[in-house]
Amino acid sequence: MERYSRITEKNPREIVLLRAFPCVWGKCAFCDYIEDNGRDEGEMVRQNREVLNLVTGELGVLEAINSGSCFELPRKTLEEIKRITEEKKIRRLIFESHWIYRRRLEEMRQYFGIPVTYKMGVETFDHDFREKVLNKHADFQTPQEVAAFFDSVCLMVGIQGQTRDMIKKDIEILKKYFNHGTVNVFNNNTTSVRRDEELVRWFMEEYKWLLEEPDVEVLYEITDFGVG
Repeated sequence: MERYSRITEKNPREIVLLRAFPCVWGKCAFCDYIEDNGRDEGEMVRQNREVLNLVTGELGVLEAINSGSCFELPRKTLEEIKRITEEKKIRRLIFESHWIYRRRLEEMRQYFGIPVTYKMGVETFDHDFREKVLNKHADFQTPQEVAAFFDSVCLMVGIQGQTRDMIKKDIEILKKYFNHGTVNVFNNNTTSVRRDEELVRWFMEEYKWLLEEPDVEVLYEITDFGVG
């Protein structure tokens, strides 16, 4: 498991994959990532400290991800992140959060005292597919509701049952309402959700221009950020 990486092309930053307490929702149909969760706080804090000590600060931006939301990180790990940002003169943090925590986002900004960019795993703006198939438990109705809280969204493409029209609409929404986005091409895992190979081929051809978009990152493999 790689837990530290540097991204030097689009949106240069250091990125760390940390361990946290169980995801507040933890029932998304497509996700087995939550197996990285834990309950042994001491061990998680120790592991996270080792990873955070690799941060150099040379890129000025640090992204910290975990198998859930930043609010599930141990308190001592948050203290370590704060220490690192101060010592290494980090100018901006990037965190991920579930929709459930949308009214708590300002807490992290106040705690760290530097700009915090929040990502949210929307997966798709198609309400029925998101809630009835993916079981995301993010019951917003419009992209404007998400944009009122989150700076960046993560979309997922290439899932059986998803359509080209769904993907087209999702990309249009991303470009219209958000400053940044990540598009994850789905890879089969231990869940029953399956990849649609034809849809993936179509997406990679139809939207190859996204690879040149400065504010959209396309992850063909789940480890494309160098962690995982």
